[in-house]
Amino acid sequence: MTIPRRTFLRGVSGAALTLPSLESLHASVAAKPAPRVVYWYVPTGVVREEFFPGEQKNPERIYQGPHAHTSTRTLRPLDPIAHKVTLVTNLDRTWLDASDQHEQCGCCWLSGIDPRTHKTSRMPQGRTLDHVIAERLGTDTPFRSLEFNGNPHHDNRESIHYDSISWYGPDYAAGNMKDPQAIYRRLFAGAGTAPSDRITSLVLADARSLSARLGSDDRHKLGEYLESIRAIEQQMDRLVGLRSELDKMQLPEPSVAHLPRGDYLKLFSDMMVAALQVGLTRVATMMVAPERWDTPYLFDGVSDKPQSHHLLSHAGWSDELRKIDEFHVEQFAYLIQKMDAIREPDGSTLLDNSIVTYGSGLGQGARHEYKRLPTVVAGSGGGRLKTGFHLDCKPGTPLANLWVAQARAVGVELDAFADSSGALEDIVAVG
Repeated sequence: MTIPRRTFLRGVSGAALTLPSLESLHASVAAKPAPRVVYWYVPTGVVREEFFPGEQKNPERIYQGPHAHTSTRTLRPLDPIAHKVTLVTNLDRTWLDASDQHEQCGCCWLSGIDPRTHKTSRMPQGRTLDHVIAERLGTDTPFRSLEFNGNPHHDNRESIHYDSISWYGPDYAAGNMKDPQAIYRRLFAGAGTAPSDRITSLVLADARSLSARLGSDDRHKLGEYLESIRAIEQQMDRLVGLRSELDKMQLPEPSVAHLPRGDYLKLFSDMMVAALQVGLTRVATMMVAPERWDTPYLFDGVSDKPQSHHLLSHAGWSDELRKIDEFHVEQFAYLIQKMDAIREPDGSTLLDNSIVTYGSGLGQGARHEYKRLPTVVAGSGGGRLKTGFHLDCKPGTPLANLWVAQARAVGVELDAFADSSGALEDIVAVG
């Protein structure tokens, strides 16, 4: 008996949980999984001397694996999966001297326009690449794209340009999802369940019935997926309880500043991966934190009190600042390793069929540089991009050249994008 590709577990109160592809339920399996695209943005740039190979005073070591890959102290969390990661250096962005330096960072990172043809624009901002790609990849998914934002603060003193990387067009921001509970209900629980209900409890009977009809591999896959959703529920409940306790305390900072930052960001990654795995969407963005906001965060393993990333970036070199860079790389490594642990029906992994890009709108944050941006690409988009090497581009190469190459790799035929001068061909796989 053939069952439609999108299969559900159903429960009380109208709850329905979308499942990953299970071969036992389908007459045939697609030969090639659909590509997914993720953009993962970190504000304020990096400490160049510890991020970029060849610039640090004391290089720690060279990664030895299937491909040559230079590692630094900041990038070392990527070492276990370096063969599926490409470091791209010497990419630049267009800067228009008409607004604050930080205002143009995140909101223009995935967009940008050619200032030669848009001379009246205040900022080089247009429709962002995630929406250009989603127009092709998201036609048959419940959500054409998903926009995540890891900023829990509400003490905003900036415009939306500082707190969004996804834009439908100039000054038209896509709606960021910031509240983990609201995200969970939107993606997994549905409108038919009460806020306190947990989807894994509601669909438990249906899960047991379905499991009896599956082969051993699919039973294992179903169990892993349900466990991943249950882990999301438990982590969410834990953080909600912790925040409730913090709200009762007299603290100099907002209570959310004391939430363990790593656990908080991992929760977003877990929900994003689950959505990509079951085909709720094929395009997602994650803005880790806003630009320039001085509201602090508790960076796990970096400091025992909340710190402002932006203020630290302007205080001169410090090991604490470098550790925040490494902390962000750790979160990115968690995301891509989780994706690499999920098997697709053809034996490849979710990461293999994805293009996941880490980046920032500034190079060196303290100097507000728009040149030599930190950029890491993980996954090959189904074999369409090369991985496992350091691509040191010609100085002055537009960041938009990478965007053109990535769009073409997933079937979006762009002749040009923003201020591109062509496609970044050196990252494209031959054949």
